[in-house]
Order: sequence, then C-alpha cells, then structure tokens
Amino acid sequence: MARRVPYEAILDHEHFHHVSPAYAKRYQRPNETEDDYVRRLAQELDDKFKELGPETVIAFTHVLPEVVAETVVGATSGVVPPPKGYLKAMKRVCERHGALFILDEVMSGMGRMGTVHGWETYGDGATPDIQAVAKGLGGGYASIGAVLLNKRVADGIKQGSGWWQHGHTYQAHPIACAAALEVQKVIADENLLQNCRETGKYMKELLIQKFQSPNSPAAPYVFDIRGNGGFWGIEFDIPPEQDFGRNMRMRKRFGTLLQAKTMEKGLICIAMDGGADGVRGSHAILAPPYNITREGVEEIVDLFVDSVEELVNEVLL
Repeated sequence: MARRVPYEAILDHEHFHHVSPAYAKRYQRPNETEDDYVRRLAQELDDKFKELGPETVIAFTHVLPEVVAETVVGATSGVVPPPKGYLKAMKRVCERHGALFILDEVMSGMGRMGTVHGWETYGDGATPDIQAVAKGLGGGYASIGAVLLNKRVADGIKQGSGWWQHGHTYQAHPIACAAALEVQKVIADENLLQNCRETGKYMKELLIQKFQSPNSPAAPYVFDIRGNGGFWGIEFDIPPEQDFGRNMRMRKRFGTLLQAKTMEKGLICIAMDGGADGVRGSHAILAPPYNITREGVEEIVDLFVDSVEELVNEVLL
C-alpha cells in the first residue's frame, strides 16, 4: 500500500478495480473462522464482478475479464501467504464469470516456496490460467522472466490470431534462456527444493525462538513471522507515537532504518514500511539461496536479530 502513495494522484481508478487483500493476520474479523474469512472475500469478488458487469470489462479490455493476484504477496507487504482455500475460491468465482485467473509468481515462484510453483504450496489444487515467473527462473545469473499459459489459453490463441500479439526487445534471448535452463537443472540435480524446505523450517524455528524470548527487546514489536521454504517475512508493529516521532524527525521509519542496519552488518534484506494499509506495518524479507546450509541459516538469523535488537534499543527504547 505504501508504495502506491506517491503515485495515487495519477493512478487510473476508473478502469482498474481492487478488492480486499487476503491478509488474515490484519483483516480477519474477531470470531471469524478461516473458512468464513475466505467466503467473505470470495463474495466480495463475486459482488465486484456483478457491480462492474462482465460485459463492461470485456468491452474495455477486448479480452476476457481477468483477476490478477500474487500467490504470496512479496515486497509490498512482506511474504503474506493466502489463507487456506482462498486461491481455490477465487478461481471458482473467475470461472463462474468466464474470467481468467492470473497468478503473479515473479517472487514466490520457481522454487522460492520450496515447490516449483507457489500455488503447489498454497493453491489447494487450484491452478492458474496464466502465470508470471521471473526471479527464480534465472537465479540471478541472467535477467529473464516468462509467462506460462495453460492449454485452454494456448488453444484460444492458436485458434484466434495464431500468435502472441505482444513482444519485448530481448524476449527469448538465447543466452538468458540457456542460463535459466542450467539453473533449473542444478535445482533438480542437487535436490535444492527439498533443501529449501528443510532449511526454511529451521529458519522459522530460530526466528520464533529468538524473537519470542522474554529477554529480547524486540519481542513486543514483532507482529508476525510467516513464510515457507526460502521466503520469510517478519512484520513489526511500531506504535505510531514512536515510529512517527523520533524516527520521522530523521525522515525515516523503522523498516528503512532496519534495512540500513542489516547492510552495515553485511546482511542484504528487503525492509519496507506501511505494508498493511499504507501506514501500519514495517516488514523485512529474508530469502536465502536454495543451497544454503544450516550454518548459513544460523548466520543470517543471528545478523538479522542483532540488527533488529540494536535498532529497537536505538530508536524505540
């Protein structure tokens, strides 16, 4: 949400519509079960289709209406996975209205969650019509992204124009494709997805152990620890009088300061502010390499926890 704020005045609110985020930790109501929460979100999406009218959406886009979602929200909110049954429910609504179900797995796909596709971990059997992948495809060795289509969409293209009427200057670049292929071979040959799952469980254990310790000065501010495989988010809830007081006099909030602190210690992580609603929630993301060892996990967690606790002592206590 916070990333939208600088551009709000020039965003198209007439033709691009949104529904509530699947962010249970923040927006699931008291005494509302997970199933009830998912049903409420599905009803909201269904109501949005009826409000807009599928025929209106078709007339605007000249294609089927579509719903686009990140399987696991990445940088914007800090590794927010969907509640159980959410993606399956959303796809059912799309199918009811003849819409395409599109998943953005630029961050969460190609092994990051410990499975090749994020929807294999969180989809409850629901598969996308179209899927975007990128980061894990080339593993940082080459700049590459890809669009994956299911048979229904591919057949529709073949029976229509016969080709994908879109392009990019460097699409299908042979060197990038070769690099991505080798990365995928290494992942398979070295069984790195299993390693990702195992070391991910260990990282979660260490983060919970250290941040829930009664001796940790950061414990009162840790709102959530979430993720899977090699993708973990730690969200902090800083009281406004603290985060917008002393910190804002430095024109920086907790997340911004935390990212600088980890860099000082030699740890690269993503940290941002306002991920919950544009104001609340500072978060950090840890995304180690798929071949990381248990010792490497321990080093990352130690550096991260030290950074958080130092910062808490410096700006909050």
